Amino acid sequence: MVSCKSTTRFSRLKERVILTQTDTTVGFLSQDANKLYEIKSRETTKPFIKVYNDFKAFSDSGNRVPSSKKNLLRRSKKTTYIIKNRAFRIAANSLHSQILRDLSWSYSTSANKTQKSFNRAFCESKADIIIEDKNYLYEDSSSNLVKINKYNKKRLR
Repeated sequence: MVSCKSTTRFSRLKERVILTQTDTTVGFLSQDANKLYEIKSRETTKPFIKVYNDFKAFSDSGNRVPSSKKNLLRRSKKTTYIIKNRAFRIAANSLHSQILRDLSWSYSTSANKTQKSFNRAFCESKADIIIEDKNYLYEDSSSNLVKINKYNKKRLR
């Protein structure tokens, strides 16, 4: 694994597609949703999950959460939340990569074609940057999906 203290050698990092093992399964990360739509051949009406590095980054982006649910979000692991039809997840990076730490948020999706299983050759051909640790890339279960509002919490997946 290559260690770097600066991401300047990765010009236009926000436009890149990163293939990595996320906190749940192998996935594509990018701040450019259009590239992810193109890779996945996905309808543009179906939005991607927005993943934040921590609760502070989530709050700094102008997002609001009912006060009664803040601790739930801070302590959750492998859970995606929906508030007002916006899906997001707060996940500390499982890989200690400088590249991922420098991105306070990114869009996330599983690394496969829509409704297909993980295919390493396909994923490597579509990714601009591949981040892999000693455990390699592996398909695992997806995150839990929970819809919340001020009063209720409903598990969808």
